[in-house]
Amino acid sequence: MFTGIITDIGTVRAVEMRGDMRARIGCGYDMTTVDLGASIACDGVCLTVISKGADWFDVDISAETIAKTNIGANGWAVGKQLNLERALKVGDELGGHIVSGHVDGVARIVNMMTEGDSLRLTFEVSTELARFVAQKGSVALNGTSLTVNEVSGNRFGVNLIPHTRQVTTWGEVAEGDSVNLEIDTLARYVARLAEAGMTDH
Repeated sequence: MFTGIITDIGTVRAVEMRGDMRARIGCGYDMTTVDLGASIACDGVCLTVISKGADWFDVDISAETIAKTNIGANGWAVGKQLNLERALKVGDELGGHIVSGHVDGVARIVNMMTEGDSLRLTFEVSTELARFVAQKGSVALNGTSLTVNEVSGNRFGVNLIPHTRQVTTWGEVAEGDSVNLEIDTLARYVARLAEAGMTDH
């Protein structure tokens, strides 16, 4: 489990196709404290550390994961920067919201607008995913816990404060980019309960 609070920006150092995709990711973590088999969220995708060095770790990425995430839409080229978060430990502060690292699909940036010091982004998602996005609810976008400002059909907006853009990859995004979207688990359960209630009557 994760919180959606980004703790490092990693860089893709190498990519190799060998059945699954294998990627080497450079990072600022003290890798002596990261065990083989540990989970690290990379742009919101929970991946397992299969090898490591002083300032890098390797992960395998399945074809299913590639198809469901922006890895398939954008590709992971050498030099690409990724939002990283290590798995939550018991007793850690829960600063964002509970994030599983299981991406539901992609959202596309359709508009960017400066509002004061903040940046307002509008995203477009599939109709299937849009029904789980609620105004003032939480979403994880590229692994970052964000609050939804407004929802209109299959579009929703979020605001990014300067600090968020400085400590994540959000300072580098552009209109048309696809980002990984994970729906808030609570929103999913509420939607399921509402559907169950409608079918009971």
